[in-house]
Amino acid sequence: MAVSHGYDPQSASGSAKPPIYMTSTFVYPSAQHARDVHEAFFDGTGPLAGASDHIYARLGHPGLDILEARLAAIDGAEAAVAYSSGMAAHSSIALSFVRPGDSVIHGRPIYGGVDMLYNSVMPQYGSHVAAYVDGTDEANVRAAAEEALAQGPLKLIIAETPANPTAAIIDLQLMVRLADELGEKQGHRPLVVVDNTLLGPFAQRPIELGVDLCMTSLTKYCGGHSDLLAGGISGRHELVDQLKTLRTTWGNHLDPYTAWLVTRSLESVHVRTERAMSNARSVAEFLRDHPKVAGVTYLGFLPEGSRGRAVYDRQCKAAGSTFSFHLHGGQAEAFRMLDRLRLMKLAVSLGGSETLICHSATTTHYALTSEQRLAGGITDGTMRLSVGIEHVDDLIADLAQALEAV
Repeated sequence: MAVSHGYDPQSASGSAKPPIYMTSTFVYPSAQHARDVHEAFFDGTGPLAGASDHIYARLGHPGLDILEARLAAIDGAEAAVAYSSGMAAHSSIALSFVRPGDSVIHGRPIYGGVDMLYNSVMPQYGSHVAAYVDGTDEANVRAAAEEALAQGPLKLIIAETPANPTAAIIDLQLMVRLADELGEKQGHRPLVVVDNTLLGPFAQRPIELGVDLCMTSLTKYCGGHSDLLAGGISGRHELVDQLKTLRTTWGNHLDPYTAWLVTRSLESVHVRTERAMSNARSVAEFLRDHPKVAGVTYLGFLPEGSRGRAVYDRQCKAAGSTFSFHLHGGQAEAFRMLDRLRLMKLAVSLGGSETLICHSATTTHYALTSEQRLAGGITDGTMRLSVGIEHVDDLIADLAQALEAV
């Protein structure tokens, strides 16, 4: 499915690969056809209802059709919608399903941009938020839900799992069960939204677990080369259709060239992530045993018998290749180590073919208070590591020589 789904070579003169449809508008064969295609798009009726005719690239284009069909297929969803970035996808969910007076819950830690969206931006439009700090602890999650309900109707249950940057895990079956219960309690069921960026689309399949919307920053592993920005959401037809309708107005669709790039990259995401995850295991083991490292948050190290391990065993197919490690010491020690690296690249983002590393407190989670960072397990000695596909011996050697500066 990742290699060929959603594209028929006969639709493009037999081209083995999808072409790039670099056009902003599409020519109608007749005036009546123009009327019919507009009726189909805006009303869903008429002789062209359900057809794939296009009007204008902001409303949709063939590259989006191919990418969205393929993304939905590999996520096991009914439909998908693609955006110009991961944050465009997150923001579209917030603006589509949250109204003034409504409330939202999310885990902590969570990606800094999403934290700002729900804790700084959306409250300006009258929404409320509460956070849970252990997504495997039912009492902790229910306490956050009660806090949110006290402020207004709960509309979204947001789970980023594994979480950025510490790879903290969240029990998705718990979130779905809670949403069902709250649906009966408040008269409408909150949507369960899962950010699947760190493991998706093959190592964790949220749609199969009953979540409503699976969001993926396609910038990361799906794009895989640190050369594009894109976001995708998979889910049921009625939810995706609502998102697509509003995307037409907001204009945050994915452009033809980037849609083609993501479609190309989806073909190799499976083999790239397998290599990266194999490397990550060896790197994590090296760090765990190093005397200057205080701790490693790699999912494969979750202790047997713990709640987190039980969730991981039933929910995930692999441990991923992005995690954090904590140095003995703080910012000064972390900076000395980072400035000594020669192969690993000091940069934000993750999921590229190259290994990326950053100091979370002063980059991705800079805008949070120190209290918020500590609540999510981010110390001044925490660094996020996205392990790439280089030779694993080179990666370990680079870390070994850099740690000498600590």
